[in-house]
Amino acid sequence: MAVADTQNPLLGESTCSSLLQKLQQIWDEVGESDEERDRMLLQIEKECLDVYKRKVEQAAKSRAQLLQALSDSKVELSSLSSALGEKSFVGIPEETSGTIKEQLAAIAPALEQLWEQKEERVKEFSDVQSQIQKICEEIAGSLNLSDKPPAVDETDLSLKKFDEYQAHLQELQKEKSDRLHKVLEFVSTVHDLCAVLGMDFFSTVTEVHPSLNDSTGVQSKSISNDTLSRLAKTVLALKEDKKQRLQKLQELATQLIDLWNLMDTPAEERRLFDHVTCNISASVDEVTVPGALALDLIEQAEVEVERLDQLKASRMKEIAFKKQGELEEIFARAHVEIDPVAAREKIMTLIDSGNIEPTELLADMDNQIANAKEESLSRKDILDKVEKWMSACEEESWLEDYNRDENRYNASRGAHLNLKRAEKARILVNKIPALVDTLVAKTRTWEEERGLSFTYDGVPLLAMLDEYAMLRQEREEEKRRMKESKKFQELQSTEQENIFGSKPSPARPAGTKKVVGPRANGGGGANGTPSRRLSLNQNGSRSASAVKDGRRDSARLAAPVNYVAISKEDTASHVSGTDPIPASP
Repeated sequence: MAVADTQNPLLGESTCSSLLQKLQQIWDEVGESDEERDRMLLQIEKECLDVYKRKVEQAAKSRAQLLQALSDSKVELSSLSSALGEKSFVGIPEETSGTIKEQLAAIAPALEQLWEQKEERVKEFSDVQSQIQKICEEIAGSLNLSDKPPAVDETDLSLKKFDEYQAHLQELQKEKSDRLHKVLEFVSTVHDLCAVLGMDFFSTVTEVHPSLNDSTGVQSKSISNDTLSRLAKTVLALKEDKKQRLQKLQELATQLIDLWNLMDTPAEERRLFDHVTCNISASVDEVTVPGALALDLIEQAEVEVERLDQLKASRMKEIAFKKQGELEEIFARAHVEIDPVAAREKIMTLIDSGNIEPTELLADMDNQIANAKEESLSRKDILDKVEKWMSACEEESWLEDYNRDENRYNASRGAHLNLKRAEKARILVNKIPALVDTLVAKTRTWEEERGLSFTYDGVPLLAMLDEYAMLRQEREEEKRRMKESKKFQELQSTEQENIFGSKPSPARPAGTKKVVGPRANGGGGANGTPSRRLSLNQNGSRSASAVKDGRRDSARLAAPVNYVAISKEDTASHVSGTDPIPASP
């Protein structure tokens, strides 16, 4: 082995050569043998070789570690790129070259950047998944009180996967918004219904879910399926309760109005219950006033109805007689004859006996009134024509009197008015036969449909019409006989004048001028006015004048009075020389 310089002047430190040279000097001074020197040098070389081997092993181990780190970095880089969905990453050469450390140095920045990106993605995924989990828990109604975030699948952090989570989150947010809107609508409906029904709104919604009560300070409302279902059931229950209460209130209002009308309750007392009667015809949706269907209001109406019922029982006779009066008025207008005295005595007996409830009696009388109105309606058409017939008969009676007046054409005061009336009367009288025929046909149809006899104030109408037709025929016969008698008298008077000469007729005394108007002797039967003979009045208790008193004006009373008073036997005595009816006045 060559001996190096003892000291390196450049380094200023000991080297292997200088140390070996110094060892050589020491051996020389000591006088070591060559064998010993060779042995010691071999030992030194062996020890140096061991040091080199250790260093090589360390270097190889370090290289292996670097290669493993490079491999791990490449695998991690590939894994991160795959997880993040990055097919290629800027800054990493596709084919790496150079030393291991150079390759590691080239990969390190990209790897660090991918790690930062992964951490951001994990945080974003965790945030989105946390929102999704929270909304799902709200919808399910099972909120997780733990603050532990949901686990993120770090093997797939791609933007595509993130977009899927975002889309799912948006769908859930929309569903949450829709559910919240629906919940608020239900709560608003419950509020309105509770206001109308006079119920405590907060206690009602708190029973559904505490979060619905704003006074509790809970920020988020429950939007779970259970909450929506319970809200829907609550709304249905409140609507049904509202419907039943309105029906009950309307029944009470109807009873109140009926009782008020029955007992003539003053308007001041009625106005106290305007809040009850104002909804008598309202629909369920129209009732929106707060407290309009409160239980205390319904109870108040029930108490008032009960009070009026008790008062009605004490005034039963007065109320029953009032209804009886209404019934009698309906029959009187329909010209149906009844016995009011017997009916009132029967009512008195029923009330005094106590065998019938007041409500039953009034209900029975209401049924009688309804039936009477129905019968009156069925008789209306015939009664209208009877009125026209009687009016025409009155005009016929007046026309007969007018035609008997010898001074009817004199220029006296009011003569032109009588002349106009006579023209109209002749037109009306000519319609009487057709009117009578129509009346007979309608009356027979009415009787056939009902199997009853149509009576007018207790007298069969067909009998009245038959008698009128008979009297009219007798009148025509009487007129014909009077005309023949007059012609015979005129013929005899002419013959006497030819034999004895004409003789002046005696002068008429002054003041004997005849007044045109209804006949004072009531001779209606002779001129065809309808005569209600006493033989036809089966009850014998009422006359036409009594029936029609107070219902017909004074101008139309003349014919019915004559009609009742005159019989066929008296007809001839009231017929004087009747002039034929001229074609025109």
